[in-house]
Amino acid sequence: MTRCKPLLGTLVEISIDSTNPSQQFAIDQAFSAIAKVQNLMGFHHPQSELSKINACAHLQEIEVHPWTAQVLRAAIELHSQSNGLFNCGIGYRLVQAGLLPKHVDLAQRDFGGIENLQFLDSHLIISSKPLCLDLGGIAKGFAVDIAVSTLQSNGIQSGCVNAGGDLRVFGEKSKTIQIRNPASAWELIDIGKLQNGSIATSSLYFSKRDQNSISYVVDPLNDKHVDFSCSYSIIAEQCIYADALTKVLAISDRTDHPCFAYFSAQAIRIDR
Repeated sequence: MTRCKPLLGTLVEISIDSTNPSQQFAIDQAFSAIAKVQNLMGFHHPQSELSKINACAHLQEIEVHPWTAQVLRAAIELHSQSNGLFNCGIGYRLVQAGLLPKHVDLAQRDFGGIENLQFLDSHLIISSKPLCLDLGGIAKGFAVDIAVSTLQSNGIQSGCVNAGGDLRVFGEKSKTIQIRNPASAWELIDIGKLQNGSIATSSLYFSKRDQNSISYVVDPLNDKHVDFSCSYSIIAEQCIYADALTKVLAISDRTDHPCFAYFSAQAIRIDR
């Protein structure tokens, strides 16, 4: 059984190895969980919890949802292990480039990064500097993980959740994985089968449609947009790490970056 919905700025497909109509409820619950992640952490939503963090975390303590706390803690760990290459505090650069909506006053703030965010307890945060966090490079993977967890808690033994290329397979069955050829986006390259794991890919297949297009990948160490022609993929147990680590791979262009081993991840680069 396969169902698809527009969420997270892409199409999310959920497949389970069952034809029992009664298990449609599990899929509906998984889609609801994904929508909740979107509502909590969506940069495009002015009333999201993320928007509240960006507006107020430098002014007052903010209590956040456990899922938001989980993503923020992962982002802090990723920032540390990647020596700063992963930093979701570059949202202001994407706003300046017109890639994200202008929900913050860029002229009036000296923005910090994820390193300025502090946990006062398990769900209470504060920042030492104004923030413009964009969780788009990690929350989509987290949403996939939450969807898988929701399916499993509803008795689904095997299946797959695919959010625009952020994909996780669970259960006994494996899934053939195909990645777009960076030289020809409509051509698929078969890279093998995946079982009980996740894969995410970063590329500029469709974002570089003309010479004036701006890359959505920003190097937080120099604030410059990173232009590249390769396809970068990460395989990891959880999709939250596969999603986030593709940015480390794209920025560093190193398949042997030490943080991949730390997160038990495998890097794949396909050259143009």
